[in-house]
Amino acid sequence: MIAAMVPLGEISQQIRGVTYSKADVRAEVIDDYEMLLRANNITDDGIVLEDVVYVPSAKVSRKQMLLEHDVVIAASSGSLKVVGKSAPFGGGLRVTFGAFCKAIRPDTSKVDPRYFSHAFRTADYRRHVERRAAGANINNLRNEDIDEYQIPLPPLEEQRRIAGILDAADALRRRRREALALLDTLPGAIFAKMFGDSEDIPEVPLHDLCRPKQWKTIKGTELTASGYPVYGANGKIGFYSTYNHENPTVLITCRGATCGTINICEPKSYVTGNAMALDDPDGSRIGLQFLAHALRVRGVNDAITGTAQPQITRQSLTAVSIKVPDKSKQLIFERSLNGIEEQRVLLQDQLQEIEALFASLQSRAFAGEL
Repeated sequence: MIAAMVPLGEISQQIRGVTYSKADVRAEVIDDYEMLLRANNITDDGIVLEDVVYVPSAKVSRKQMLLEHDVVIAASSGSLKVVGKSAPFGGGLRVTFGAFCKAIRPDTSKVDPRYFSHAFRTADYRRHVERRAAGANINNLRNEDIDEYQIPLPPLEEQRRIAGILDAADALRRRRREALALLDTLPGAIFAKMFGDSEDIPEVPLHDLCRPKQWKTIKGTELTASGYPVYGANGKIGFYSTYNHENPTVLITCRGATCGTINICEPKSYVTGNAMALDDPDGSRIGLQFLAHALRVRGVNDAITGTAQPQITRQSLTAVSIKVPDKSKQLIFERSLNGIEEQRVLLQDQLQEIEALFASLQSRAFAGEL
């Protein structure tokens, strides 16, 4: 069905976010304060109520309290990827939103709210945002950038039919994501069941199991578009012309905000000095996967030094010991991890297919082809 293209300004209303100061903010519920959403609360899976703040009710107008079916968008950010992020508000709570966000309130006599919210998730909308919002220092969506964006507007019954199809595909995506999230909890649960309560498992200093070493750091300008993987403070960060680790190796991020993160590098990788490589592990006593997971479970916060610039040194790692069970039990645990990883790969492949299907359905829906 070919439908007329209608600007959002004709079927919705924009509401600006609440302006407040740092002194106004509270981290916990308090009388005469309202829960306030920020850009970090807007996700692909909807609005999340984690890391919210509270501001005085006197700062919030009645119009700025979210209503069911409002679409909340990030309107200003230093990151162009953040600007334009959107999520519908499902109602049921007293919630407002900050000045760097907008609420787009649909006229439900003209547009189905579910159809309306899907319009903010299409590739065409994303391209529109990136064209309009790009700035020198901060990226902004002005009122006219939203009001002038056009979507096809078939009759309400047709909108509801299309929204139902998109909702079903979106629900399938969510279930796959939830399954992946649940899968991520299994290694910890299995580890705790096998080794958590065992008092007879000996604790062994990390230095007795491997040889921690910081390798030479390379400049960002030396990274290449292809070649051998490079691992730094944030896991894999690029490629390089040579490698310094022939085999997979457990790495501990040893500088910056991610200090203490545990990774395993791929074969033939270059490990920079921003990650402590646990070289030459004693394979007769400990397996690679077990070592990595034991460190994740234990954590290495007690080895982190420095405040302005957190870091881990070879010396500070001398405080770290881990439980080392019999190698046969480690192998049972590692086989479980391998099974979980196979399931993860399968689910990720399925999720990619569903994501592609969802994107195709969205494109067709807002091109009048669904």
